[in-house]
Amino acid sequence: MADTSPHPRDAVIVQAIRTPLCRARKGGLAQHPPATLLSTVLSGVLLKDPTQPNSDDNFLLSPSAIQDICIGNVLSPPTSAVSFRMAALSANIPHTTSLSTTNRQCSSGLQAVANIAHAIRCGSINVGIGAGVESMSANPMHELYEKFPPEVDWDTMQNCENSQEVMDCLIPMGVTSENVAKKYQLDRVTLDTFAAKSHEKAAKARALGKFKSEIIPVGNVTEDDGIRPSTTVDKLARLRPVFDKNNGTTTAGNSSQLTDGAAAILLMSREEANKRNIPILAVWKSFAVEGVPPKIMGVGPVYAIPSALQKACIGVDDVDVYEINEAFASQAYYSIETLKLDHAKVNPNGGGIALGHPLGCTGARMIVTLVNEMRRERKRLGVVSMCIGTGMGAAAVLEVEDVRSAL
Repeated sequence: MADTSPHPRDAVIVQAIRTPLCRARKGGLAQHPPATLLSTVLSGVLLKDPTQPNSDDNFLLSPSAIQDICIGNVLSPPTSAVSFRMAALSANIPHTTSLSTTNRQCSSGLQAVANIAHAIRCGSINVGIGAGVESMSANPMHELYEKFPPEVDWDTMQNCENSQEVMDCLIPMGVTSENVAKKYQLDRVTLDTFAAKSHEKAAKARALGKFKSEIIPVGNVTEDDGIRPSTTVDKLARLRPVFDKNNGTTTAGNSSQLTDGAAAILLMSREEANKRNIPILAVWKSFAVEGVPPKIMGVGPVYAIPSALQKACIGVDDVDVYEINEAFASQAYYSIETLKLDHAKVNPNGGGIALGHPLGCTGARMIVTLVNEMRRERKRLGVVSMCIGTGMGAAAVLEVEDVRSAL
C-alpha cells in the first residue's frame, strides 16, 4: 500500500475559481474572446476572495510567485499559445512566469491541473496554476475538422491491420453516445430522466447561491445561463434524436450544452503553503488516464475511476462526492450504474447537461465545483472524471484534510 501520510512535496490546492458558464453563440460570454475569459480567472485565482476582485488587500500571494502555468484548451487555433501568453501578461502575471498549453480533448482542463500538480510533486516548481478555457462561440466545434482535418496518410490508415479502430477515431461524439446506448440497452426515458435531474439539481444549487463562491464575474455576467429550471421529462421527450433520427436516444436535451467558460486552480507544495501560512483547500491525491475503444469513448470513466482510486488506496464507497462529466446522458448514466455508485453522491449540483461542457475548461471547472461542494458540505474525498474523445477516460482524487481531522 502506498504511503498516504502528508509530505512536504504534496501538491495542494489553495484557490479555485471559474467564470460563469454561458451558452455558446447565444449566452452572456459569446462576444468575449477566450483570452478575456482566461485573463479573468488567472487574475482572480490569485485573490483571497475572487468574488470581490476590486477590494483592497485582497491578494493571496504576489503574481511574481507563480512559476508556471498550464492551460487546457481544445478548439482554439495553434495561435492560442500566443493569445494565452498575452492573457497571462494582461492579468499582471510577470514575463518570468512560463506558460504552456495542453490538449487531451474533454479532459484538457483536468490534464492542465495534473501537469502542474505533478511538476510540484517532483520538485520542478513550488507554485503554479492549472487552468482551462474554451469559447465554443469563437471556435465552433462543427468547424474543427473543416479547418484542421487530421494530417494522416489516409491509404495507410484505412488499410492497416487495425484499420477499423483507427477509423473509429473519426466517429462523431454523438454517434458514440448512440453506440453506448445501443450496446448497453439504455432507453430514451432513462436518459431523459437523467437529463431532467441534472437541470433540477443545478437550478436548486443556483437558487440556493451555491455557485456564488466559485464564480468570478466577466463584465456584468455573473451567473451560468444554460440552466433550465422548467425542464421536465415530458418536455425532453418532444425532442427528436439528432444522430440516429429513426431509432436513436441521444437528443440535444440529454446531451451536454455547447458552452463558453474558463476556470483556474492555484496549486503549491504543502511546504510552500505552510511557509506562506496559506490555508489548504484540498490535496491532489492521484490521477489516472485509461484507454477504451474509440467507438464507445463515453465509457472512459468506468476504467479511469477505479485506476485513480487504486492509486489513492481507497475504494468506490470511500468517496463522498463524484463529479462525472455529463457529455451525454448515455455515457454518464452507464458509468454510474456500472461502477455501482450512489446517485446521490454524483453531480449533486448538476453537471454538463445543465451547466454546459466548454471542452477545454470542463476538467478545471469540475475541480472548482467539487472543492467548493466538499468544503461546504464537510466532505472528505472527491473524484473528478470524464470521458475523452477518440477513446479514453480520466479521473483524479482530491482530499479535504481538515474534514478528516474533525472526524
